[in-house]
Amino acid sequence: MVTDAEFGNANPLLDLTRERATQKLIPLIEGGMIPVLTGFNGATVDGRPTTLGRGGSDFSAAIIASVMDAAELWIWSDVDGIMTADPRLVKDAAVLNEVTYSEAAELAYNGAKVLHPRTLAPLVEKAIPVWSKNSFNLSAPGTRIVPHPTTDVRGPRAVTSMPNVVLVSVNTAKSAVNPTAIMGRALDALARTDSEVLAFTSSSYRQSFCFLIRKEELPGAMESVQAEFALELAHGYLEPVDVDTEVGLLAIVGEGMQGTPGLAGRIFTAISRENVNIIAIAQGSSELTIAVVVIRSGLEKAVQAIHRECGLAELAGARDSAAFVSQ
Repeated sequence: MVTDAEFGNANPLLDLTRERATQKLIPLIEGGMIPVLTGFNGATVDGRPTTLGRGGSDFSAAIIASVMDAAELWIWSDVDGIMTADPRLVKDAAVLNEVTYSEAAELAYNGAKVLHPRTLAPLVEKAIPVWSKNSFNLSAPGTRIVPHPTTDVRGPRAVTSMPNVVLVSVNTAKSAVNPTAIMGRALDALARTDSEVLAFTSSSYRQSFCFLIRKEELPGAMESVQAEFALELAHGYLEPVDVDTEVGLLAIVGEGMQGTPGLAGRIFTAISRENVNIIAIAQGSSELTIAVVVIRSGLEKAVQAIHRECGLAELAGARDSAAFVSQ
């Protein structure tokens, strides 16, 4: 694999990788051999070793599948496929027969550990389907990841969660501060430390805002944010940056949620019935994901409540039966 020089988080140069893969692998395959390649590692054009960062092994497989024009990509892990929820939290969590690229990426981004969101990027242009399968249960059919739904799916598909996150809040103290500029500078500060912003929301006339990041990224992110706003903090234009470590993120994902009336209300009501406080909410314009930040001690109860309220196990079974019949 040929990559750029972003050491530790390199990006593939697909055209050059295609040239080398064609040169090295095609003769082996045509000769009846099965090449076995290591993942995660690459090199720059001039030969300096690089690594692909988090999720690099699956990402490697997707890169090779793309440049070799593969019919399918199979990813093996220790679970039967992509599930409606974490089975350690929800006893009746079910394996999904099929999800879209977007659904799989959102679930991975928000805590599902079956694959990394970057895995799918090289496959999108060529619409190469992906199978998520269990190497310890070969008879399990697994989950097929496809560009677009093959059946009419309404409502959510799955709920996932992340416990090891922190919520950082930035509040302006004086009206002279331009809140939009402050938000932009905060995001720039986070970008300089490669911190992933899992959720971002703002409210009130002063545009106070908060963002959610992974707990392990907090030290570097806070150092960068504090340095960026050192002047404003010193002169009282911003209140001290607040960090809440007792939070968790849950995300409800599904292509069919768009335009479904009353869904958000049902989700929030289900969480409130468990006496779990909702701290922040974020939803993109695509309506593919509703992200909810709750108190950490109530995260598991909230996940279970949403899974039950939306009937995800029953819906997965019904959809999978219909998909099996159609195939």
